Amino acid sequence: MIKTCVIMAGGSGERFWPLSRKDRPKQLLKLDSKYKTMLRQSIDRIGKVIDKADIFIVTSVNLLEPIRRELADIPASNVIAEPSKKNTAPCLAYAAAFLKAKYRANESEILMAVLTADHKIESDEDFQMNIAAILDFASLNQGLCTIGIKPARPETGYGYIEVETEFVNYGKTQIAPVARFHEKPDAGKASEYIESGNFFWNSGMFFWRLDVFINEMKQHFPEVGEQIDAMADLHSGTTETAFPGTNEKINELYNCFPDKSIDYALLEKSNSVYVAKADFTWDDIGSWDSFSRLHGSDDDGNLNFGDSIVSVDSKDTMIINNTDDSRMVSALGLEDIIIITTDDAVLVCHKSKVQDVKKIVAELRNKKMDKWL
Repeated sequence: MIKTCVIMAGGSGERFWPLSRKDRPKQLLKLDSKYKTMLRQSIDRIGKVIDKADIFIVTSVNLLEPIRRELADIPASNVIAEPSKKNTAPCLAYAAAFLKAKYRANESEILMAVLTADHKIESDEDFQMNIAAILDFASLNQGLCTIGIKPARPETGYGYIEVETEFVNYGKTQIAPVARFHEKPDAGKASEYIESGNFFWNSGMFFWRLDVFINEMKQHFPEVGEQIDAMADLHSGTTETAFPGTNEKINELYNCFPDKSIDYALLEKSNSVYVAKADFTWDDIGSWDSFSRLHGSDDDGNLNFGDSIVSVDSKDTMIINNTDDSRMVSALGLEDIIIITTDDAVLVCHKSKVQDVKKIVAELRNKKMDKWL
C-alpha cells in the first residue's frame, strides 16, 4: 500500500493581516514557534508516518517558489499549483489526479491523507499513532474518513460532526460512522451540541483510498469527479517536473469547475463517512483570537507579544509588535481590543470583529492599495 499525504497550503490567511501577506501568508509564518513555520511543523509532524517523498503540497501559483524554498527537503515537483482558486473539492480532485498519474498503480493501492497547514496540534506522538490507525482502517474499508475533535468550548467558527452510535476501538484510535455534518452554528446551538456529547469539531483532515475517493466523487460531484481521469491523463509525463500547474488543457478544464467545499460537495452526501476520535489537542489557527489561545494571557486577559510594549489600565486586549525598528507601542484604558503592528501597517480591531479582518484586505484590494496586500 502506497501512503501519500496532500497538504493544502494555498490559503491567503487574510484574517491574519497585516502579518499575513499575499507573498507570505500565515502558513509561512512562525505563529506558534520561534523556529518553524506552520507549514514546516505540518510537514515534520506527518513525516514520521508518511515518507517525505510521498508528501505533496497544493498551493497557489504565486506561492510555488516561496514554499519550495521553505521546504528544501521536499522534491520541488511535489509542490503543485492549483490552476485557480476553486475551494477544496476541486482542489482535492486535482491532487487525486496528480497522484493517479504519478504512481501509475492500482488506485486501491494508494492511500491519500489530506491535511492543512494551519493546525496547532499538541502531542505529535499521539497524532501520529492516530493517523497510522486511521490509514490502516481506510486501507481496508470502502469509506471516507475524517477526524473529530472533542469540543473544548461552544465554538461558532467550526463545523460540527454528529455521531449517533458508539465508537469502536480500532488500533490506537476509536471510529464510528458519521450521522451527519452540521454547518457553523450560532452560540446557542453550539452550546447544545456540547451538552449532547454526540458532536465533534470538524477538523478538516481526511483519509481515504484513491479509488474510494474517485468513485465517491463521480457519484456525488460528477461535474468534477468525472474529470479526474482526464486530468490524470493530462498530467502523465509531467509529474516529475518542477512546474506542475502550467498545463493549459488542465487549466481550461479546472477553471470550469464549480466552487464547492469537499464537505458540501461530497462528505455531506456520502453514506460511507467515518469519524475517528482525536486523542490529541487541536486548534485551527484561523484568526487573531486563536493567537490568544496559542500564547495565553495575564490575569487581566491581556497578551503582549513582542518587544517595546506598554499597556496600562487595559483589559482583555492583545498587542503584537512585529516591527524591526524597536518601535514602541503603548495602550491606555483599552478593553477587548487587538492591535497588530508591522513595519508598514497597523491594525486596530475590536475582538468581536476578528473574523472580519479580511474585509480590510478586500477594501485595500478595491482601492488598488496593493502595496499593503
